[in-house]
Amino acid sequence: MIQLWHTREMATDVDGERFAWREAGQGDLVVFLHGLGGSRISWEPQLATLGAHNRVAAWDLPGYGASAPLLDNPVTFAALAQAAADWIDVLGGGKAHVVGISMGAMVAQYLAAWHPPCVRSLTLLSTSPAFGLDGTLPDEWMTARLAPLAAGQQPAEFADRVLRAIAGPHIDEAAFDGQRRAMARISGEALQRSIECLVTHDARELLPTIEAPTLVMVGELDEETPPSYAQLLVEQMPHAWLQTVPQAGHLLNVEAPDVVNAAIARHLKPVEER
Repeated sequence: MIQLWHTREMATDVDGERFAWREAGQGDLVVFLHGLGGSRISWEPQLATLGAHNRVAAWDLPGYGASAPLLDNPVTFAALAQAAADWIDVLGGGKAHVVGISMGAMVAQYLAAWHPPCVRSLTLLSTSPAFGLDGTLPDEWMTARLAPLAAGQQPAEFADRVLRAIAGPHIDEAAFDGQRRAMARISGEALQRSIECLVTHDARELLPTIEAPTLVMVGELDEETPPSYAQLLVEQMPHAWLQTVPQAGHLLNVEAPDVVNAAIARHLKPVEER
């Protein structure tokens, strides 16, 4: 284990046989699922702040960072949801408040639908109920995303270009550098498997079955998963509400960390008081 000092709490990296994660704090368990181009270090503002009052843990998606890859090939959302449920069990915290961003929030939707005993509440950032709502074709999207890998590059080499394309115009450079470092921890093989999985996302039939109280947040300037997608999520989920963050793009948790942290804290409080 490696101990890392944050502004408010000490965090620990845990590299287990199957799962690897970063955690801090004590109290009710809050888990964080990063996006396609992220890893466990994508959530530093949340671990530092929310870890003051909760036990917070951010994983490396299977195959990412120091986590072991899934045996399933191709990777499926069913397998990722099962892995998330297994990880929560490894953490030993019982039900968890689950926070996901982008692809991680897609995994969170399946987790809540298929493994409800694991989920105490949901927070879905910068995500959608299904792939291709704007008419994007899976093969075309995959070809574009896989082109750098096909050219022999690794994610660290094209992280800057990819992240600039989805970040809002007002992102702090230190925050951007943190996301660049998070993406640099991904192997090309892991990214390819996730890209191939992402285009299969369609949770629309499952959303009405999710009973967990759900906060949906989206950046006003998010063009990757725009506010209209967030609205569709809220309309299809029985216990969901929406917060749109002005002047923020797709990397919402680091573009507006104070707003996101405050909203999550408000969301968790009534659930924890039940």
